[in-house]
Amino acid sequence: MANLISRAALNPGVRKREVFGWAMYDFANSGYTTVVITAVFAAYFVGGLAGGADWATLAWTSGLSVSYLIVMLTMPGLGARADRVAGKKRMLMWVTAGCVLSTAALAFVGPGQVALALCILVVSNTFFSYGESLTASFLPELAKPEAMGRVSGWGWSLGYIGGMLTLGICLAYVLSAQARGETGSQFVPVTMLITAVIYGAAALVTFALLKEHSVAQPNLPARTFLQSLRGLRQTLRDAKPYPDFLRLLACTVTYQGGVAVAITLAAIYAEQVIGFQPQETMVLIFVLNIAAFVGAFLLGHLQDRFGHKLTLSLTLWGWVATCIIAAVSSSKDMFWWAAAIAGFCMGSSQSSGRAMAALMVPPQRLGEFFGLWTFAIRLASILGPLTYGLITWLSDGNQRLAIGSTSLLFILGWVLLLPVDVERGRLAAQSSD
Repeated sequence: MANLISRAALNPGVRKREVFGWAMYDFANSGYTTVVITAVFAAYFVGGLAGGADWATLAWTSGLSVSYLIVMLTMPGLGARADRVAGKKRMLMWVTAGCVLSTAALAFVGPGQVALALCILVVSNTFFSYGESLTASFLPELAKPEAMGRVSGWGWSLGYIGGMLTLGICLAYVLSAQARGETGSQFVPVTMLITAVIYGAAALVTFALLKEHSVAQPNLPARTFLQSLRGLRQTLRDAKPYPDFLRLLACTVTYQGGVAVAITLAAIYAEQVIGFQPQETMVLIFVLNIAAFVGAFLLGHLQDRFGHKLTLSLTLWGWVATCIIAAVSSSKDMFWWAAAIAGFCMGSSQSSGRAMAALMVPPQRLGEFFGLWTFAIRLASILGPLTYGLITWLSDGNQRLAIGSTSLLFILGWVLLLPVDVERGRLAAQSSD
């Protein structure tokens, strides 16, 4: 990957290996999303731990929503503290350790221990989300404005490779375990340990190569936990001079809600509605990650040439098509098409959103404003899956209705994206004091 990075795309003083180290964090944490949230533990929670109960999907989405609520209320304050002491890297190391250890703890959850599983899930996903926000805040320090799409795309692309590697190793183990006659309660815990080990090992590359470029901002007020909650309101006030950034946040809340549905419920939908077996689901998610890698890498380059807004608009309509195809799928073959389109759009939409946010964030307040960006994403991650779970529960398990309704989130996101002016937002951020 280092050979693909041009020095002209990087800020002065930034070396290629440092960008590789930054991108390796996407490689490291993607295994958590792929194995725990999407492909393995989600379906095991509903079908194994909860015994396929009608409330299981709602319980899963509720647990994730609690973690996202914690993050959206506290991340802006934590980001402000990181800006104040120039400690984003140090904080990233702590939250990574928290996610790795709690992911490993999922291996000790057995059938029927739904409450314990939810508690550990909340802890692990909270730490994961903190890390996701902190690593994103490094992007403006590494890449020049005109190259943020490419660099962001490189990170997402390497992330999907990491997700595929972790899932591939887990799939190989699951197939061998099934050949020995083992059940999900026996092989799923091992996949949690595999995911934790790969996450921790790959993150060490990030910590070895990535530097802390920010300068301490002692004028920013120190905040306790309770003060960080009040600080969230202050950060929103401080963002008023950046209306295009705020418009992007509103757009993000809606379309990322739909993306969160795909990430957190794809395996559940595939097994409960379409009839996939666990090993088929893992292969499905593996292919989805291949498509996401292509989308992130290809459109990461194209968005710098043709515009982040146009790229994001096209992928939002691709998501609409995905939801409709998934809702009407009557066979596994048809659902494969929905998964392929979803993967391509997932890589592009997430890369485009991060690059657009990086362009419109004041450079001296990266941690704080990316905390606000994380607030929007986590609010979306509450609204999307929780709405899906409620529709499923209220409609007596009609997940086709739930996935079809998700298309409305992407349409609304496209409507909210229309008034966003990326160049105006970039100039506002660069002219800030």
